[in-house]
Amino acid sequence: MTDTYLGMPAFPQAAKQELANSQLRHNLANATSTIRHKRAEVVGELDDWAQLREAGAAIKSHTLSNLDTYLERFEEAVTAAGGTVHWARDAAEANRIVVDLVRATGEREVVKVKSMATQEIELNEALQDAGIDAWETDLAELIVQLGHDTPSHILVPAIHRNRAEIREIFQQEMGKVGTPAPADLTDEPARLAEAARRHLREKFLRAKVAVSGANFAVAETGSLVVVESEGNGRMCLTLPETLISVVGIEKLVPRWQDLEVFLQLLPRSSTGERMNPYTSTWTGVTPGDGPQSFHVVLLDNGRTNALADEIGRQALRCIRCSACLNVCPVYERTGGHAYGSVYPGPIGAVLTPQLRGTTSEVDKALPYASSLCGACYDVCPVAINIPDLLVHLRTRVVEEHRGWQSKPMDALMSMASWVLGDSRRLAAAQKVASLSRRVIGRKGTIGRLPPPLSRWTDARDAPAPAEETFRTWWERNRGSDSR
Repeated sequence: MTDTYLGMPAFPQAAKQELANSQLRHNLANATSTIRHKRAEVVGELDDWAQLREAGAAIKSHTLSNLDTYLERFEEAVTAAGGTVHWARDAAEANRIVVDLVRATGEREVVKVKSMATQEIELNEALQDAGIDAWETDLAELIVQLGHDTPSHILVPAIHRNRAEIREIFQQEMGKVGTPAPADLTDEPARLAEAARRHLREKFLRAKVAVSGANFAVAETGSLVVVESEGNGRMCLTLPETLISVVGIEKLVPRWQDLEVFLQLLPRSSTGERMNPYTSTWTGVTPGDGPQSFHVVLLDNGRTNALADEIGRQALRCIRCSACLNVCPVYERTGGHAYGSVYPGPIGAVLTPQLRGTTSEVDKALPYASSLCGACYDVCPVAINIPDLLVHLRTRVVEEHRGWQSKPMDALMSMASWVLGDSRRLAAAQKVASLSRRVIGRKGTIGRLPPPLSRWTDARDAPAPAEETFRTWWERNRGSDSR
């Protein structure tokens, strides 16, 4: 990921722009409320949901604590099954590996399964620069790609689009890159899905190379798992001759048995379903069945930096369900683009600054893109305490960027400590404050002050100092003993 993903401004400025889009807010409110209610219903069916959540968190925490061991075990299992493992330190190295693998096949196009990791490293752009076309096959990702747009949600990348907008995109763009949309296309969901199916069919049947991500990677067997709702992933994973999977190192689970926990947690938390319509698993190469060349690119790209932070590492437990986005009052009003990252919402606000660092204005602002209401923690299926992480990262931002800007505040805090440390100094300060009433306000509130003090008074009304302090009143009415 680049330091300025998509060239976005910092969250406060980007959020202000998005808040002005009433259609966006309507689309988001409708979509997130629907997913929230579906999730609540299916989660409520399980008496052991709390225990499943604890189990998921424990498995992921154990894996992260022993990640080196499980990564080596995974590589051994993949290799034994006929696959090849590649290690990528960063986005540039991962992109170079994938481009070289595609070039080695002689092909100039690939079909893609929806993958957050490939979006993170901007693989599509790298392939395009190398003269290779990458076709997104997930319906929402197809909408984003055809609309020359960017994803705004982890699970539903085109959540900011309504049906009328999607119809217009299909009619204008499909014919430029493949089978065109029907001339009489309507905005009925079934008709839109049919148009996408017809458009993608020729690409599925023609493509010799596919690129995927993975929801889980099993160290014990070297297996990868993709869960999806449309069947496009199954087509990409079975039809091409070469399959390249880009997988973050945090996606590991130790044993095949562990999937039993996550395949209950993930669908309920993401789409509000008891089970995903399509759950695809594959292990290595099987002669005469599916891809005959299989590669796994294990991606670091800042993950070991996050792992080194004893508090921050819990963000790596994330299984990309997007439940935190669907309950977040900030995300619901601003959408995903305001976060300036492929990972939006509460999880993006804690994951992105750890992967990219906090050197840019975009990343420094992300830990503050939250009300700290705690709803994200309540719904997280692996119990990531996002509010605590936000506070932790805010502290880091302050410490890393402490400089001349912090000196005025440090001076004020030192002065306050000195005043409050002695009752006589406090009494004198209170007396001065009462006398200042004649200068800064006589109508009950402090009026508009010049910069930089106006940063406070422009946003709130502060009461003017009282004419008489409590200390003075006490001495006048109770005698000279003010203790």
